[in-house]
Amino acid sequence: MDKSIKETTMGETARITVSDAHRRVEEGKALFVCAYESEDVCKGMMLAGGMSLAQFRERAPSLDKGQEIIFYCA
Repeated sequence: MDKSIKETTMGETARITVSDAHRRVEEGKALFVCAYESEDVCKGMMLAGGMSLAQFRERAPSLDKGQEIIFYCA
């Protein structure tokens, strides 16, 4: 496991820095997902390489179970 990510137990949320999150997405190791239900809210807060929650839900069935996912909100 990447040393920049704190190991957690089930039910805990791992916290990483913004720079680590951006690096992991740029390297193709993680997905950025805007955690808001509203597409309009997501459009206003979309990060480079990010996707809306609706887009994530469409892709979820085809993702590898080990895929790292970084949810974000403001």
